[in-house]
Amino acid sequence: MTPRTAQRPGAVVGVLALAGIVAALMQTLVVPLIGELPVLLDTSASNASWAVTATLLAGAVTTPASGRLGDLYGKRRVLLGLCVPLVAGSVLCALADSLAQMVVGRGMQGMGMGIVALGISALRDLMPPERLGSSIALISSSLGIGGALGLPFAAAVAEHADWRVLFWVSAGLSVLVGALVRFLIPATPALAGGRFDTVGALGLGAGLVCLLLGVSKGADWGWSSTTVLGLLIAAPVVLAVWGWWELRSPAPLVDLRVAARPQVLVTNAASIVVAFSMYAAALIVPQLLQLPSETGHGLGQSMQAAGLWMAPSGLMMMLVSPLGAKLSAARTPKTTLAVGSLVIALGYGSSLFLMGSTWGLLIVTCVCNTGVALAYGAMPALIMSGVPQSETASANSFNTLMRSVGTSVAAAVVGIVLAQMTVHMGGRSLPSESGIRTGMLLGCGVALLAAAIAVAIPLRKTAPPQDADTPPARPPLSVAKPGDTP
Repeated sequence: MTPRTAQRPGAVVGVLALAGIVAALMQTLVVPLIGELPVLLDTSASNASWAVTATLLAGAVTTPASGRLGDLYGKRRVLLGLCVPLVAGSVLCALADSLAQMVVGRGMQGMGMGIVALGISALRDLMPPERLGSSIALISSSLGIGGALGLPFAAAVAEHADWRVLFWVSAGLSVLVGALVRFLIPATPALAGGRFDTVGALGLGAGLVCLLLGVSKGADWGWSSTTVLGLLIAAPVVLAVWGWWELRSPAPLVDLRVAARPQVLVTNAASIVVAFSMYAAALIVPQLLQLPSETGHGLGQSMQAAGLWMAPSGLMMMLVSPLGAKLSAARTPKTTLAVGSLVIALGYGSSLFLMGSTWGLLIVTCVCNTGVALAYGAMPALIMSGVPQSETASANSFNTLMRSVGTSVAAAVVGIVLAQMTVHMGGRSLPSESGIRTGMLLGCGVALLAAAIAVAIPLRKTAPPQDADTPPARPPLSVAKPGDTP
């Protein structure tokens, strides 16, 4: 079956963008509830954090598998399948009266993160070439938009209504996304051959759980604890065995030979670093906004107010994404990625002068997210131009996984910085001004590193070779020049 262009490309982009926003919203949905969950579910604060960790782990483990399934059986079919755990997980959380139910439900919600990578990949099958670049940029920015808008929405609902309403709303949104995908997204072709690599999926999942669990729980369990050290030692061993298996499998979950192509390999490396720089601000700025003003550097905002101050940065991503597509068309996605990384660094650098006011932090977050929109829109374009069309979803999902690794490492590193550099007030240890500044400078330095890696990406001069049984692909990127007619 050959790819076909959608008759209503605008509707396709709108539905896939909404799907990405809803999937990303699940990540921040419980943030306003974390402090209340121990009471609501009769558990400890440490155990309550699993409501966040479960979502992270489930998303990281299932995203590569969903990408491969999309290549094997068609991306729309798998998109519809991912809506099922979104709905079921939301309903389970809404009805939860124990931590176990909440964690299972949150894990099911995390499975929906594969929607973003699949949506981007479906664009290559459905969009006319002249609209592909701008569509990729918009869908990529949905991650930031959903995360930025989710926090004030969740805080407002948690403050003014029953907390269960959050999950009933997320269930309704998930049903809506499923219906829109079913009726407005054309069927997409199954371009890959072979069987699903179950052993590869289990091996990658085990390795990722060891890595991400060790990184995300290191601060709580102790970095020198036997459990954390065991997880961090097991992770590279399991992943090495997984790599050995993938190289010998006739139909691997992730084609490591394709992933090792210089353009794909260096882009994935840049993705880890960009995700780190993006997430550092997402961790630091809300804390700075909510720190008591008595500290001398805190801005004393409520959770809801802090979310509202950060919301415009998510909208900024939506506004900037078309500009990134134009820059990629006029130059290359590599240029856009480098420019985006430099803009992120500029945002962090400006924080050293603007972090004393809410309006100043609004400017900082908008500048940083402008850079994130540019960078996140360029990465899928670079990946898709370096792989066969039969591996589009798998390669994009693996790139999404690399971003998850970057955000997890950022959470651990920034958490260590803020935990070590503190002031004491009212019997509590709070991040100090020097800790906040150190974290922001760290983000700036990492963004500059991302720009350097982006500059080093070697672009392919020819289209990637197609599999023997794969029909010729349409151009993988929107390379229309200014003045071209759609």
